[in-house]
Amino acid sequence: MGNFISPVADRATLVAAPRLWIEGAAIQQLSKTVQLPGMVRAVGMPDLHPGRGYPIGASFFTHGRFYPALVGSDIGCGVSVWTTGLAAAKVKLDKLDRLLGNIDGPIEDGELGRMNDAFPEVATRMAQVEQALADAGLDTGFMRAIANLGSGNHFLELQKLEQRIDANEAAADVLNARRLNLVVHSGSRGLGSSILREHVERFGHHGLEDATPDAIDYVRRHTAAVAFAELNRWLIAVRVLVRLGAEGTLRLDVNHNTVTRERFDDIDGWVHRKGATPMAGELVLIPGSRDHLSFLVRPIAAAAPASLGSLAHGAGRKWMRSDCKARLGRSMSLKDAAKGALGSRIICNDKDLVFEEAGAAYKPIDTVIDSLAGAGLVEVVASFRPVLTYKTRGECC
Repeated sequence: MGNFISPVADRATLVAAPRLWIEGAAIQQLSKTVQLPGMVRAVGMPDLHPGRGYPIGASFFTHGRFYPALVGSDIGCGVSVWTTGLAAAKVKLDKLDRLLGNIDGPIEDGELGRMNDAFPEVATRMAQVEQALADAGLDTGFMRAIANLGSGNHFLELQKLEQRIDANEAAADVLNARRLNLVVHSGSRGLGSSILREHVERFGHHGLEDATPDAIDYVRRHTAAVAFAELNRWLIAVRVLVRLGAEGTLRLDVNHNTVTRERFDDIDGWVHRKGATPMAGELVLIPGSRDHLSFLVRPIAAAAPASLGSLAHGAGRKWMRSDCKARLGRSMSLKDAAKGALGSRIICNDKDLVFEEAGAAYKPIDTVIDSLAGAGLVEVVASFRPVLTYKTRGECC
């Protein structure tokens, strides 16, 4: 691991290459958060950046209590990867753009019927999650917003294999150079926000003690929100595949905003992941920004204790959203932003979001991946190039 994992405060470490720039405000937030009651230790990832009070791109391990505010408002936000029947060698961006259309709004009955025809489990899965929301005392009206990306850094992307770096049988389906993969990054939409808002109104930013009625109630709601987020990503992918007339199979799906019971340092406690990918399964995709490659990695299980079983969840912001338009406004227009640096098509018709989500606003993803590999947390399997990235048509949010 060398000097890729270094202490930044008492019980707080940072996973980063020696020369990787990390904003000082993010390290200050990490150092302050580790002082919360019950906090055992915290680990910042190489994509660490400041958030609203707490840093994003970090894992926190507590004993005896947990903190919903450390999970944040987008409970269950994560990334899924599908293999598709779309030919990588015959990409016609104008046709894909036209067929994809506008997926900002809710699913209409006719489209839902077509989705259920292609994937007969749609109705059953939706009913199960709706029941889970009801059982957790949550508003089932949030189901009307499902199959929708939302705003911010959420996206869907068609990708093609760029380079095989390490042969891996487990990755054979994902590493098909002849077919495109579909990647979906989204979460629990307004549902997660409502859960956090209610918690803060009642408890502020204080944690909840283990096994108390309030803690049990939050976990129940959190579990339902995670199920909603996972279904949301699944339905978005189904919606896209049906519109494109393509077959598809879900291969990978991980949540990077959660709190879960885990054991580290011979202690049974809670791991809060706020923009941190769990080292779960054989493979994980860590997406870059729309102007950079994404990387498929193999987590090294033996190294999990060093990072609280966590990895980076993406490239990590370099600039605050409020600064992006001033930095880029004179050099980039909406028309310019429609073409990615790697030749991809970018659909983002929101006048503010197009600057906030520009590739230049994020760190180069290769520096993040190099940090994880240098720390001995992953082995890099392959890289993928963006072909088409969808953010929003700007007509409905």
